[in-house]
Amino acid sequence: MAARGAAQAHTSHNHRACIDDALATARTLCEQRGAQLTPLREKVLQIVWKSHKPMGAYDVLDELSRSHKSARPPTVYRALDFLMGEGLIHKIESLNAYLGCIEAGAPHSGQFLICRQCGATEEIVDPRLETALEAVAGRARFKAERKIVEISGVCVRCVS
Repeated sequence: MAARGAAQAHTSHNHRACIDDALATARTLCEQRGAQLTPLREKVLQIVWKSHKPMGAYDVLDELSRSHKSARPPTVYRALDFLMGEGLIHKIESLNAYLGCIEAGAPHSGQFLICRQCGATEEIVDPRLETALEAVAGRARFKAERKIVEISGVCVRCVS
């Protein structure tokens, strides 16, 4: 199981390396796929990865407008749509916000632990959960197109 988020964000996690790895992965994947990772899209990705908390589109816009004065909401939404389409970020539906994907390029569903106190969000990738969701849908003769699990609670730091 892979995880990144609440626990790592508050420990000795090297966040700069985390962001650099995410950007390098994005460049490689987009190049392999023939997708255009423009400087603006890359900047939006960097902004999303800036924290381990999901960011709303207007938060991204506020940050982006510091370096791109002409940035407008449609610009940000198009960049976010591109990044989601390439599997580089996830949308946290319950928060209407975005989070960098720790398994970029690997097919997986969204599984998240969301701290309702500090907002830290941890992406988890557990194949057993994915298998269980597929099995439940299969028994119901339901073709799942997206499987997103969002668990709200309190992270270890906020419990203490």
